[in-house]
Amino acid sequence: MSIHSVKRSQCHLAWDNRYELSKTGRMSKHSKSDQYPTNASNGQVTPTSAAASLSTLDIATLDQVNGPVYLEGAIPGDTLMVEVLDIKTAEWGWTAILPGFGLLADEFPEPALKVWDLRDARKSDSGQGFAWFDKDKGIKIPVRPFAGEMGVAPGEKGKFSTIPPYKTGGNIDTKHLSKGATLFLPIEVEGALFSIGDGHAAQGDGGKHIPGFFKD
Repeated sequence: MSIHSVKRSQCHLAWDNRYELSKTGRMSKHSKSDQYPTNASNGQVTPTSAAASLSTLDIATLDQVNGPVYLEGAIPGDTLMVEVLDIKTAEWGWTAILPGFGLLADEFPEPALKVWDLRDARKSDSGQGFAWFDKDKGIKIPVRPFAGEMGVAPGEKGKFSTIPPYKTGGNIDTKHLSKGATLFLPIEVEGALFSIGDGHAAQGDGGKHIPGFFKD
């Protein structure tokens, strides 16, 4: 079975069914793909970032995805089955309150940023350990990594932001899409044009006010 690799530099900010966007090659049926997405800030948040830097965050460049990959033999009307064989975090992640962003923006007008150390979680056999919010207070969060974005190109022409979800996938932020999960996506264009991104180290049940923390 061949393994197809998609690097961090191979990314985009819109779902688009134009084949010329697919610069990451082709995959045959039943192939494996290694994906290396960067965090949802598109590199704007780093381990040394401070909360003050969030005021200049470019929202329009958030939630980039890696791909798209052309899947040989895929045609409109087919269903793509994506099996998550494994998923690992990097050594750090971040959680933020972005001014003016999310359901509770009026209640939290000031920016806040938490950079998480994920090295201990990475050392666990399952890769699903804990990340400390505050060791002195004994507050820790279980790490259960998943990709917040998985999707294929829509049949409709045009560019569609990667920030919302669609019937073809996208930013679905479903915590159950962790190691061992299977996702089924409706194919609307030839080759499907599959992309993935928005890695999360952990999240609760849904994202009504943009919760969860993102890994690099």
